[in-house]
Amino acid sequence: MKKFLSFSLFAFLLLSCGGNRQSFLMEGDFKGFNQGELYIYGFDGTHSLDTVAVVKGHFRYEIPLEDSTLFVLVFPNYTELPVLGAKGTTVKVEGDASHLRETKIKGIKDNEEMTDFRRKTSGQTPPELVQSVAKFVKEHPTSPFAPYLIRRYFVQTPQPDYTTAIELMNIVQKVNPAVSREKNMIQRMEGLKSLKDGDKLPAFTATDIKGRTVKSSDLNAKVNLIYVWASWSLESTGVLQRLQITQKKHGDDLTIVYICLDADVKACRRKMERDSVKWSTICDGRMWDTPVVRTIGLSNVPDNIITDSQGKIIAHSLNNGDMISKIDQLLPK
Repeated sequence: MKKFLSFSLFAFLLLSCGGNRQSFLMEGDFKGFNQGELYIYGFDGTHSLDTVAVVKGHFRYEIPLEDSTLFVLVFPNYTELPVLGAKGTTVKVEGDASHLRETKIKGIKDNEEMTDFRRKTSGQTPPELVQSVAKFVKEHPTSPFAPYLIRRYFVQTPQPDYTTAIELMNIVQKVNPAVSREKNMIQRMEGLKSLKDGDKLPAFTATDIKGRTVKSSDLNAKVNLIYVWASWSLESTGVLQRLQITQKKHGDDLTIVYICLDADVKACRRKMERDSVKWSTICDGRMWDTPVVRTIGLSNVPDNIITDSQGKIIAHSLNNGDMISKIDQLLPK
């Protein structure tokens, strides 16, 4: 009986001291960042956007995990730092807010491997860095960071290189044939590669969160916008209020359709109701497997297509600022 009680007490003390084997713990210290907030989200969209408080340069973030997950830390200047998390592990993050590319991440071999790569390339020019990323992916196709690096440096850029992105993703897919995420990314990039200004918008039919049918043929205003967002993408949610102002400004001359890639349909519906969004929002909880996303060939969050009244694509995949400017340019008052 004594032995049983001693073991129980030991187990209780272990859990009380933060030894929860069901959780992932990330702790960090940053010089030059005394007080504020970081944002964090799961790269694959399974973990919604969350905030992490930084107090006296220190932060702590703990979350239950079943499967290994690539998290993305977003700093106030929108610099991103990917961190791999796994159940029952602790990761330490140490860096300087003015030199984020040199941040050290200790814990889990893949994080340490990525730290070495990031520090070795911290002084490279953008063209040199792109070449280094391609080389890293080819030499480490099983790295959980490979899909993130491909998207970050070959897709989410002012001049995307879809050909190289698809080539690299095929290498990753070849060594991970059972992982559908890589296959889905290739399909999305193939679709986006074929999306061209001046072409006709691919026909689609979908159902919005209120049960209404949404068709491509319904987009017959002078200017029409399809906008892809997700709660875990700060960049995409940051422009939603501005889009409401833009739509109010242009009235019936502008039709907007949202595509939300959240896994939680109810949470999306609550947000749209809270923000009093009147137009259709498509969200089926399937994230990147949402059929309409594949049909029209969009690949990012955020992403967008602007069409005219005849369904001709005027522009696509603009950054948020250029997207708003383009709409105002097409609908002068």
